Amino acid sequence: MADLLAIGTRKGLWLARSDDDRRSWTLDGPHLLAQEVAAVAVDVRGSAPRLLAGVQYGHWGPTVTWSDDLGASWSETDEGAIRFPADTGAALARVWQLRPDTAARPGVVWAGCEPHSLWRSEDGGRSFTLVRGLWDHPHRPDWAPGFGGGAVHTVLPHPTGERLVVAMSTGGVYVSEDGGGSWQPRNKGIGAVFLPEPAPEYGQCVHKVAVDAGDPDRLYAQNHFGVYRTDDAGGVWTSIAEGLPADFGFPVVASPTTPGTAWVVPLVADAQRVPPDGRLRVHRTRDAGATWTELGAGLPDATWTAVLRDAVCVDEADPTGVHVGTRDGCVYSSRDEGETFTLVADHLPDVLCVRAARLP
Repeated sequence: MADLLAIGTRKGLWLARSDDDRRSWTLDGPHLLAQEVAAVAVDVRGSAPRLLAGVQYGHWGPTVTWSDDLGASWSETDEGAIRFPADTGAALARVWQLRPDTAARPGVVWAGCEPHSLWRSEDGGRSFTLVRGLWDHPHRPDWAPGFGGGAVHTVLPHPTGERLVVAMSTGGVYVSEDGGGSWQPRNKGIGAVFLPEPAPEYGQCVHKVAVDAGDPDRLYAQNHFGVYRTDDAGGVWTSIAEGLPADFGFPVVASPTTPGTAWVVPLVADAQRVPPDGRLRVHRTRDAGATWTELGAGLPDATWTAVLRDAVCVDEADPTGVHVGTRDGCVYSSRDEGETFTLVADHLPDVLCVRAARLP
């Protein structure tokens, strides 16, 4: 068994591999050099792992490319994997999220994109179809771009049912109970400090959402100011920010195996967007947000960088690994749920996304 980290950056993709249970790493790359890789996924549901990358080719624009040999070669659809239908009058600006569905739907891959849109592939990511239920939603004209752009950046398929959860900046959390046919906003309790009171039904700038290991109705959200939890699939959200040094940040991830366990990376905001006192720290809860523990062994002090929404991930090993990429091109890995970190890579371009997988 080997462990793989796929690291998407502003100027290419790097692959880190560990053959000794995440104690040491070998770095391979760059792949797709000079291309922005804003989204990456490792699909291990087939006979061989498939790397999927949402790339920005600059002059040629964005698309999805894939590799079935761990980056030795790459393929893409001649006409582009994601193309808006002519009647939409829209063009793809960026692929923000690539999410393989469950093992029960082996060919299905979801893509969250800019402009705000959700796409479904049934051929492992070679081609995608626009999810019209979200695109045609009457709220869509009101979804404004966040600071980084207007996009669907979180896609969470239900582990057994037809529910889909998406989150977007700005727009908030939307849920479909019928596989994407119809959608409802579920933002009650999530703040929107940039909008007048009372908090609106939608329009929140939710930065990331993660699902709890023990209950698919329990979700965690890192907001543009605020960390929240819902126990009813977004019906009502409550604040769980008490005990954190700051309630701003971008990522939130949850353990895939241990209920109640999640991690965030607080930043000072709104303008600064750096770690409090320049100390890069991960904060973990083991009780669904009732309390938080600061974790920093192996993480740097006197660092004035940031961690973006998809630059933190967890793996499915035991104990759970936590992997963190920074905007100054460093990647740190923990094999003990964040208790200690080791440096995997440094001097990379701006890290945009990190994904982990266990390879046979």
